[in-house]
Parts: sequence; structure tokens; C-alpha cells
Amino acid sequence: MSKKTLVEATINGETVEFLCEPRQSLLETLRDVLELTGSKEGCLTGDCGACTVLVEGRPVCSCLMLGVEAQGKNITTVEGLATNGVLSVLQNKFLEHAALQCGICTPGFLISAKSLLDRNPKPTEHDVRYALAGNLCRCTGYDKIVKAVLDAAAAIRSQGEGKAAAR
Repeated sequence: MSKKTLVEATINGETVEFLCEPRQSLLETLRDVLELTGSKEGCLTGDCGACTVLVEGRPVCSCLMLGVEAQGKNITTVEGLATNGVLSVLQNKFLEHAALQCGICTPGFLISAKSLLDRNPKPTEHDVRYALAGNLCRCTGYDKIVKAVLDAAAAIRSQGEGKAAAR
């Protein structure tokens, strides 16, 4: 058994400390140590995107990153998208558009879409498809997912315009 390493990171806005083995992936650490089970194990090779999380705002396959590499990093998992138990606009749009079936790929799609919308609040369909290209769905196809992301972008923009108009 390897000696465990103490890691401190900010996960979903909260500073946490945890012990992990040097060989443990961030995915294993999130699921088995921190009990954040939203990120899913799909392939363990970085091909499916089911385990995608944001590390310093960038999408990363957590199966390809070691847990010890999280030291000092700001990480967002799918659990961090909701606020005080209220789903984000993006999550609600996935539900509205029935953009999910079995749910294995959904966390990765949500995180990749969040990353896109954080960088580009007015994406085209091409932008969305490109940003989600690293995520594979074996059940439902991609049209509903793309429509959900585009609808979420429009809703987020209109919320922002409403806030600006209220000032």
C-alpha cells in the first residue's frame, strides 16, 4: 500500500482536504474519497467524457488526472452546478429538452457545456457541437443535447439583459 498524500483543493466553491494515494485518479478520488459520485466512469482512457470536470475553469477528463494533481486547484464537478439545491439553467434545459436517457454521459455533457457558455455566451450550433465533441452518448443522440445548450445560452443571456434593464 502506498503512502497517502494530503491534498487541499477548492471543490465546488468549498475548500477541502483529503488523503489519496499517488496512483489514484481524480475520478477515483472524487467518487471514492470525497463521495462526489456525479462524475461517471465510462472508459478510463479519456475517450468518452463522462468524467469531465472543470479544473481552473477548463474541462478535464478526471480519469486522466491524478488526485494529487488537484493540490491548490479550483475544481467544479456536476454537483457544483446547482446552487442551494436549485438546478442551474443549463440543468433545467437538459430536463426540458429530454437531453438525457441513461445519465452516464450527462454530467460530462453538462460540465463541457458550462465551460463553453462561460467562455462564449452566444454560441452557434457549430460552437456547441465542437465544444461537446469529446463527450460520447450511446443512448439518445446529440440533437436534443445541442438544442438544450443553445436554449440555456439564450435563457442565460435574457436573464443578464433583465438584470441590466433593472439597474
